[in-house]
Amino acid sequence: MLKTHTCGELRPEHAGQSVTLAGWVFRRRDQGGVIFIDLRDRWGIVQVVVNQENAPDAHKAADDARSEYVLMVKGVVRLRPEGTVNDELETGAVEVGVEHIEILNESKVPPFYLNQDVEIEERVRMKYRYLDLRRPKMQRNMIMRHKVVKFIRDYLDERGFLEIETPILFKTTPEGARDFLVPSRLNPGTFYALPQSPQQLKQLLMVGGYERYFQIARCFRDEDLRGDRQPEFTQLDMEMSFVQRDDVMALIEGLMIAVTEQVAGKTPKYKPFPRITYTEALEKYGSDKPDLRYDLAAVDISDIAARSSFIVFQQNAEAGKPIKVMRAPGYAAKMSGTEMRKVMGELETMARGEGAKGLAYLAIGDTLESEVKGPAAKYFSVDQKAELFERVGAEPGDILLFVSDVREVVYNVVDKLRRHLAGVLNLADPEEVAFGWVIDFPMFYWNEDEKRWDPSQHMFTMPLPEDVALLDTDPGKARGSQYDLACNGYEVAGGSIRIHDRALQEKIFPLIGQTLEHARDQFGHMLEAFEYGVPPHGGLASGIDRLVMVLLAEPNIREVIAFPKTQTGSDIMANCPTPAEPRQLEEAHIRVVPVPEK
Repeated sequence: MLKTHTCGELRPEHAGQSVTLAGWVFRRRDQGGVIFIDLRDRWGIVQVVVNQENAPDAHKAADDARSEYVLMVKGVVRLRPEGTVNDELETGAVEVGVEHIEILNESKVPPFYLNQDVEIEERVRMKYRYLDLRRPKMQRNMIMRHKVVKFIRDYLDERGFLEIETPILFKTTPEGARDFLVPSRLNPGTFYALPQSPQQLKQLLMVGGYERYFQIARCFRDEDLRGDRQPEFTQLDMEMSFVQRDDVMALIEGLMIAVTEQVAGKTPKYKPFPRITYTEALEKYGSDKPDLRYDLAAVDISDIAARSSFIVFQQNAEAGKPIKVMRAPGYAAKMSGTEMRKVMGELETMARGEGAKGLAYLAIGDTLESEVKGPAAKYFSVDQKAELFERVGAEPGDILLFVSDVREVVYNVVDKLRRHLAGVLNLADPEEVAFGWVIDFPMFYWNEDEKRWDPSQHMFTMPLPEDVALLDTDPGKARGSQYDLACNGYEVAGGSIRIHDRALQEKIFPLIGQTLEHARDQFGHMLEAFEYGVPPHGGLASGIDRLVMVLLAEPNIREVIAFPKTQTGSDIMANCPTPAEPRQLEEAHIRVVPVPEK
């Protein structure tokens, strides 16, 4: 080893010891005859002091060293002089008096500062990701990710789970996104699919009798990217036999509480986690993954609005379109009249972007009985306003936002406004963690274009026992034994109890537009396995990247992945994807068809 200690472990009890350190120059300060260097490695930073009088050769090497040079330093640990202790560093009570320095490697001037927490253009960070990873924040994130994964492994191992790897090269899986295809050279004209998840394989492990399986699985989905999504990602994948829905949820709830408290050092806002139905989540929050750090719920006032003098509300109520109000607490009190008109215009533009035809509002003065301003105010009588204020819990200084349209548009607007207002009004504490379960999802969504039902999760989800009969009579009302875990406005886990009966599984295929012949061709291995004593089973998957992102209060999933892709799915650092060599295409029996110019 080129080091006897790490840069982050030296403490007063090491005073007097001779040590050898190795790391990067984080900062360098030349005081003439004395040079101070903050030497950094993964474990921390320590100050080393080079005195020209005591160590002239070492001083010359330190004089040559620059930011990000790699050094090996030998010297003696000593207490810092009185008044020079740095309380911001764990090693701040000591320093190393240097006797020898060896420059192990030089460095060009980095394209951005690694020793300052400054804003860096995203493309530059991605191009020089290996340098970005040296920054303290990124190292903190990677260390946290490691600790989360290790904790999960230990937690499940202690509860009887086996970690079993499943293939990366497999058949397509019905997860709703496009597959990444891999040509088979040995089987010309055929392709593997990179797994969107190990869904089929983990169910087959239950058939194999393993009862409790988990895997830190790599998954791949060819879909449009966003701040919390990457084309390749890592998930905790798990499955259990002889369980019901509450069993799986209880295990995961215990895991999430433990990892939040013991690894992230935070306390979940709710213990136990609240449970809300899919319908309740949409009606109140406009989302099936609501941020429960704040309330800010939409309230249905259709009955009150139908009695108002606003013709649009009257017509929408008659047509069965919901009329909802969102209360922005204290928002009116923060603005002048001119500011309010500007802000309300921006909010209306935001609502129109989600499909709404407009956005009405009223602003409450210093008391509930004082003047009420805004376009919606004139349509409600005094009594109707009193009833409205009581319904929504209005207080002086609030703004009430009215939205009405078809239900799906209302949901989208409520979700958009809710997230925006939480940011503007500082309702979402970035350091707070609020988990909540969403249950009782519909089994299917109607696909109008294809004139068939689409699974809300996947085709292996078991209906709730009391809804099985609805598959024959009214599939749209059937609910799945599905459960999603939301945290701070993100879905961080989701799963279901699976179908374990072949006859019931075969009943699903016609509903989703698949013939039995096609299903047997695609899933014949599973259907055949279901004839050999399949235990009742269920499981869950949790996105590791997204979970760590939420625990660290990071705004983008790229901050917790070592080498992520950009929003276009490209790797700027490695300049990929790139065209394949002609020889490679020939061996795989593939011909590339040029994309027509638009």
